[in-house]
Amino acid sequence: MGDSGDSGNTGVARGQSGNGGHRYDPDADHAFPDERVNEVIRHVESDPEVTTYLRAQNVNPVTRKGYNDHGKKHISIVSNRALCLYDMLKQGGVEFNGAAEQGLEEADEAVIIYLAAMLHDIGHVVHRDDHPYYSIPLAADVLDRLLPEFGYDTAETVRVKGEVLHAILCHHAEEDPLTLEAGVVRVADGLDMEAGRSRIPYEKGGRGINTLSSRAIKNVSLRSGSDRPVLVEIEMTDAVGVYQVDELLKSKLVNSGLEDDVRIVALNVSATDANDRLVERIEL
Repeated sequence: MGDSGDSGNTGVARGQSGNGGHRYDPDADHAFPDERVNEVIRHVESDPEVTTYLRAQNVNPVTRKGYNDHGKKHISIVSNRALCLYDMLKQGGVEFNGAAEQGLEEADEAVIIYLAAMLHDIGHVVHRDDHPYYSIPLAADVLDRLLPEFGYDTAETVRVKGEVLHAILCHHAEEDPLTLEAGVVRVADGLDMEAGRSRIPYEKGGRGINTLSSRAIKNVSLRSGSDRPVLVEIEMTDAVGVYQVDELLKSKLVNSGLEDDVRIVALNVSATDANDRLVERIEL
């Protein structure tokens, strides 16, 4: 995954489990039926249209606007963390509603989450501004082609597509998720905040708050919590990293439906003496 070195994959990296909740390992045991999503992952990772979108969607935000990464590296991180987050929540007994309320199977929950994570930013090929709304018609076309290839009939395709599009739309903080599947994608999107994401704009001289605060995030780890299913631990090397946590990630967690299931703790691990640190620890 991109936060620990770009694996070269456009989707979910394989064979690396236990990496701070960064990696979804298809060969590991999971708290949900995984055969269906693993088949989808294998197919989508090599799909020419999807992989081209992941390259093309980075031009407007990064090359033209100087923003943080929204291409294949970002998508790899978000899709991995979405499935890791989902697995931990399922292990913690959280019941998801999106697929169930559409009369779909439990195995479709992970498919919905993965496909939404993979396609949530393709609207950037149109424009950075309002990109979630542009992602909807573009993703709909991709899903109309892909879902029948995975064995979904017409009725199932309509229902799965609707749930995926809902999750794509609701990764935008202006839209509140109505399903926990959408909430997972929304929170996972906010969890991509480490320094590597802002490398390109920083090297080009960008010193905006998004770039600087991302540079201050050293590591993000997901693990099972003692009082909640998921504990997110964030290590930052400067107080400016608070912006990533308190402004950006908090806006994703609020109204996600997962507020009671995810605990977020950020620690300042800078070399500065603890007495001189403006921020030592914050918790959402």
